[in-house]
Amino acid sequence: MEILLVEDDERIVSFVKRGLEAEHYSVDVAHDGQEAIDMARAIRYRLIILDLVLPLKSGSEVCLRLREERIETPILMLTAKDTLEEKIEGLRIGADDYLTKPFAFEELLARMKALLRRGPYREESQDLRVADLILSRETHEVRRAGDLIALTAKEFALLEYLMTHPNKVMSRTSILEKVWGYHYDTLTNVVDVYIRYLRKKVDEGYPKKLIQTVRDIGYKICG
Repeated sequence: MEILLVEDDERIVSFVKRGLEAEHYSVDVAHDGQEAIDMARAIRYRLIILDLVLPLKSGSEVCLRLREERIETPILMLTAKDTLEEKIEGLRIGADDYLTKPFAFEELLARMKALLRRGPYREESQDLRVADLILSRETHEVRRAGDLIALTAKEFALLEYLMTHPNKVMSRTSILEKVWGYHYDTLTNVVDVYIRYLRKKVDEGYPKKLIQTVRDIGYKICG
């Protein structure tokens, strides 16, 4: 499940990113407003956590631009601006929730989950199933034949992407754009490396191999 964190304070970036990844979310980071707009256009994020005070374009400008372009991704504003007028303005221009700094990580997580339950992509909250492999977007658990499989955040995001498109070949380029972000070099072998990690955890020891290679194109998962 992919989250875009828009924040230029590296201390907050490190704190939030580390906490969310421990909860099995995949997190991309934009350090200025223009980068945030570009990334939100290129990738279908499930949620955007947006600071207001940013280089190049403010968080308010980012929010307005995304809503003007009909990008409906839920936006949680996370900012030190805490007056009633600022909160009302943030909600007026298109934010879905507003959390002021300093904040407790547990509250951030609870607000995120509430937004994800009612956001435009809430239909994706159900379990994904391919053969005896089950991925839960709600609990972030993966099981095969009832056995719990421990995955990293990126492994989970990669498996989720494949399972969202069962029996369909996904190119390395599309996987890179969806799971790692548009800014990665398409010549990198990171996809192949992570597919090997997944195969070891998902297929090794089971008679039926679900993850398949389509030579010179990419990968697919088949039941």
